[in-house]
Amino acid sequence: MPRFYVPTPLEIGQQLVLPEAVAHHLLVLRLGPAAPVTLFNGEGGEYTATISSIEKKRVGVEIKTFSPREAELPYAITLAQALPESSKLDWIIEKAVELGVAAIQPLAAQRCVVRLNNERAEKKQNHWQAVIVAAAEQSGRNRLPTLSTLSPFNDWAQQQDLHKRILLSPRGEQSLSDWARHQPPQALALLIGPEGGFTEAEENLACSQGALMLSMGPRILRTETAGLAALAAINAIWGEM
Repeated sequence: MPRFYVPTPLEIGQQLVLPEAVAHHLLVLRLGPAAPVTLFNGEGGEYTATISSIEKKRVGVEIKTFSPREAELPYAITLAQALPESSKLDWIIEKAVELGVAAIQPLAAQRCVVRLNNERAEKKQNHWQAVIVAAAEQSGRNRLPTLSTLSPFNDWAQQQDLHKRILLSPRGEQSLSDWARHQPPQALALLIGPEGGFTEAEENLACSQGALMLSMGPRILRTETAGLAALAAINAIWGEM
């Protein structure tokens, strides 16, 4: 059944005109009257609705049932990803959402090739949010991961929060998998460097602020591989997969 994110209050019995982008998608799928669709608004659970009317660029539905089904991890993982080249971050975000990440924090690190001014950063922010929505629709999640605004690495590293921070680096003397096997499931943030990795000064700053430096094993992983491999490993070790 097609699933769509609709950022509006939903309730059983409601007659609703879908947002234009969702309506366009339904028209492309050639769904007709009475066809079922699943809607969610990010507040938890999902609704089954049926198409009640179809006009040019306008689709109406009637909400029939509600299910409290959730697909979230029992522990919140933040992916703090330094900006990679080209459109790699689109792919990283998409796959991270599929793997259950709770939040995504883009970082501007010293070795980042991509540099965004305020205008470009805002456009990218809107684009990345759309990637999150599409990935949540596809993967069956009923809540959207939080997307934070792009932050300089040094500024973000010095912020204080309650989550354990894991800095993945070839300099780490203990592997992430070995650490996770001896830890209870818990909220944490994974810090992933750009192509070329974080600088030694950036790593030292993060560790001075409480980050734990761990490795992903003897092989050097690309920036678009490291975070996703770490998410999959943690989920497997902590029993989610």
